[in-house]
Amino acid sequence: MVTSLDAAYETCARLAREHYENFPVASWLLPRAMRPHVAAVYAFARVADDFADEGDRPQSERLAYLNAWRDCLHGCARTDAAGPQDTGVSLPPATPDIFSAVGATIRTCRLPVSLFDDLLSAFQQDVTTTRYETWDEVLDYCRRSANPVGRLVLGIAGYRDAALDRQSDAMCTALQLTNFWQDLGRDWRKGRLYVPMDECRRAGADTSDLEAGRMTPAWRHVMEQAAARTEGLFEQGRDVCDAVAGRLKWELRFTWLGGRRILARLEQAGYDVFSRRPVLGAADVPALLWQAMTWRER
Repeated sequence: MVTSLDAAYETCARLAREHYENFPVASWLLPRAMRPHVAAVYAFARVADDFADEGDRPQSERLAYLNAWRDCLHGCARTDAAGPQDTGVSLPPATPDIFSAVGATIRTCRLPVSLFDDLLSAFQQDVTTTRYETWDEVLDYCRRSANPVGRLVLGIAGYRDAALDRQSDAMCTALQLTNFWQDLGRDWRKGRLYVPMDECRRAGADTSDLEAGRMTPAWRHVMEQAAARTEGLFEQGRDVCDAVAGRLKWELRFTWLGGRRILARLEQAGYDVFSRRPVLGAADVPALLWQAMTWRER
């Protein structure tokens, strides 16, 4: 018998299927019991990210939507909450289903609401911040925009381990940074730059070249340094792929390998994302499958 909660989780799963991502979301590799919960987390974050990024709403309206999304989050996390609260803004039609599923997932998997709050704080920062002065500022953003996702997935799987959380944080930050470098051109067109400004100044990299779509030697040097830092974080996070059991191990391996593959393609292209933005496709699956099957645990 299909219940209203089943239908809510299916709404979240549909949102996950409809959006292109570099890396698998609630894929068949995940244990079946985890998939609805991961899809709920994804739907929560996907819609909030759209509030921050999509369309031409003014800043004040974007922030109002994100504040409303936070109100819904805290309402659904309470066991006595019947559903999303009256927020005063017109939220998407899928909102009741998303928060029905998210609330059930938070309670069933005993997930900290603070991790969801961290995600929302990063989305709010995307509305108000377009430049980052130092690596510390960039990494603090990643701490809230990417790392909560890994910790939530581990929590859904039943893991409660500080060492695993730290490994997951390194992997998730590496994936987030890889996405930044992959989307350098796209983000610039939105007015955002995630490369630290102090690194740009030291290298003599001028943002006018980004405006013109030029990957100059100075910018290439900046991106090489950024990629090296990202590579180090991938290495720090690699062990989380071996520390979990069952199908989740395969999901994390594929995700880690996919991120590394994008980073390698960026390097091969000389970081010229203006000519061609590297992505993963069906043609990459055999190579990723082979790498996952021949993976050597450390």
